[in-house]
Formats: sequence, structure tokens, C-alpha cells
Amino acid sequence: MRAICDKAICQGHGRCEAMAPEVYVLDDNGYLAGAEIEVPPGLEDAARLGAASCPEEAITIVES
Repeated sequence: MRAICDKAICQGHGRCEAMAPEVYVLDDNGYLAGAEIEVPPGLEDAARLGAASCPEEAITIVES
């Protein structure tokens, strides 16, 4: 599973990281550090929760 962030619409609210800090890491400006995140095994539900918490819906979960 991958989480893909559309950085063009991300507003840096940090809700993804607040809900799933083990998946989403923010940079010094409060935006996701990477545009594409490989979700570690066992953290799929956390990744989905973090993505769902984004008010801009900037994170897309891609099942692999």
C-alpha cells in the first residue's frame, strides 16, 4: 500500500500526522515530508485514518 500526497492542494494542517504519526512525517514547514509514502505492513488502517482526516483530501491511498 502507498499513500500519495498531492502537494499542490495540501495546506499543511497536519491532521494526517496527528492521526497516524507512525505513517505520516511532516517537514519543518508542516507539510508531508514525502509525496509518496510506502506504508509499512500492519499500518494500513492508520494510513487510511490519516488520509481520511485531511480536509483537502490531498492524500490518496493506493492498494497494491
